[in-house]
Amino acid sequence: MQKEYDVIVVGGGPAGTMAARFAAEQGATVLLFEKDRDIGYPVRCGEAVSKVGIEEFIEPDEKFISSTINKFAMIAPNGTEVVLPSNQIVYILERRIFDYELAKQAANLGVDIITRAYVNGLIIEDGKVSGVKYEYKGEQHKLHCKVVIAADGVESRVGRWAGIKTHIDFREMESCVQITVANIDVNPNTIYFYFGKEVAPEGYFWVFPKSNKSANIGLGVSGEIGKKKSAQKFLSSFMEKKYPNAPILTQIAGGVPSSITLKKISAPGIIIVGDAARQVNPLSGGGIVSGMIGGKIGGTIVGEAIVKNDLNHILTYDKAWRDRLGKRHEIFDRIKNGIYSFSDEKFNSIAEVFSKIPIKKRTLGNLFKTALINKPSLLIDIAKVFVVK
Repeated sequence: MQKEYDVIVVGGGPAGTMAARFAAEQGATVLLFEKDRDIGYPVRCGEAVSKVGIEEFIEPDEKFISSTINKFAMIAPNGTEVVLPSNQIVYILERRIFDYELAKQAANLGVDIITRAYVNGLIIEDGKVSGVKYEYKGEQHKLHCKVVIAADGVESRVGRWAGIKTHIDFREMESCVQITVANIDVNPNTIYFYFGKEVAPEGYFWVFPKSNKSANIGLGVSGEIGKKKSAQKFLSSFMEKKYPNAPILTQIAGGVPSSITLKKISAPGIIIVGDAARQVNPLSGGGIVSGMIGGKIGGTIVGEAIVKNDLNHILTYDKAWRDRLGKRHEIFDRIKNGIYSFSDEKFNSIAEVFSKIPIKKRTLGNLFKTALINKPSLLIDIAKVFVVK
């Protein structure tokens, strides 16, 4: 461990390791702190990603892929099931192995990684973030750097310490719970989504197969719903009806930001990436690939700033992110707000209409157009993300 680094990354998830990797690629010296014992553990994720999404960063490898998905099944409240062929390959990952491989990529480029290191403060000098305070092996330390990258997840405190407004309205924080179960019959090539007030009001319920006998099963509901009835109660009710005897291997719960990106994700001496920056897709709640993209953009810009000796360059990160994905996430947020207000009758009607469409014409874009046919402004948004290339 060096006495000083160009860049310190706080958080060893996909966004953090990508930020570290791409900063190092530019020539910066980088240290990554992870508060947990192991990179990639505990897993707080449904583990679904698109093949094209991860190919930008790592070659798909069967050692971190549990199953390959080629179909989506949407189940309406009345049980009507509509199957859509996927227009791209989707993987269900083994995040423990996947995250570990991402960290190895960064380490191979010279990134130093320290686990079980808890960052508990920032060094701020002359109005600029200049390092971190942290606890390691029971002792307090300080370490200076030129730029801090905050990748410390949805509960991020690092950005807040720097004076960046990281608050999120509780109604935009999805209350989520997930279990991994074994000994169930499930199609290993199909992802299942359930909708309706009995399973996941103002959200959705998922079954992501990890083999033909196991799956990640969970749901997310809005913070407002979660205050009235916990996500855990919805999950327990579903399992009692669908898989009453399934052995539960793991269980996780937490919040997922279902909102647009923070208004400000950079400040003198610091940038924020991943869940900490609210770079999660607000429609799906998926944050692996978008977090990696945020990490790549941020890490690259930070590395460039170090090499150019122009630290003001990091302030271009906000616009670079918005141009790549931020604007699209704003569209997804509007679509989400249109869909999550649907009644059970509306979901049933959509499923019945869409089930009559020939399977070759069943696309995600056509599904959203069917769902939002009476919302002209949202149809324009749908065209922007699903039709216009």
